[in-house]
Amino acid sequence: MGVTALALVVAFGYLLNLGWSLATATENVAVRGLGVGLILLTLVGVWATWAIVRNGLELQRISAAAAAEGVELDVSGLDRMPSGRLDRDAADALFDEVSAEYQGAPGDWRTTYRLARAYDHAGDRARAREVMREAIRLRERESSVRSEGAR
Repeated sequence: MGVTALALVVAFGYLLNLGWSLATATENVAVRGLGVGLILLTLVGVWATWAIVRNGLELQRISAAAAAEGVELDVSGLDRMPSGRLDRDAADALFDEVSAEYQGAPGDWRTTYRLARAYDHAGDRARAREVMREAIRLRERESSVRSEGAR
């Protein structure tokens, strides 16, 4: 990861430098516009890269916390397709079980995390990401309440 991060920093730095050079080196409006556009697109790239890395780190933290508390979904005994993915019927049954669990405690990050994982196993990636973001928010809220109570 260190080499990749260094390569991204160098690439973003190069693109910003090139954009700045284009934007300031000439009186040609088209070239200046290209320079400004390159700077803006590079900044969007930096933001997108940071958002992806931040989400990955948050997912890593919540997954480790779920494993430490023993609330990770156990899918080892479920039927799988030749590709390694869970069998559709097994994934649906798992989802139904976890969804019922979630209905009993919708404000708990643990059940929300398990629901997100069940969505993922069922193949609904968009909903899994949405629910996982909610689980992360709930866990952060619980952590902040716990740390305020310790003061």
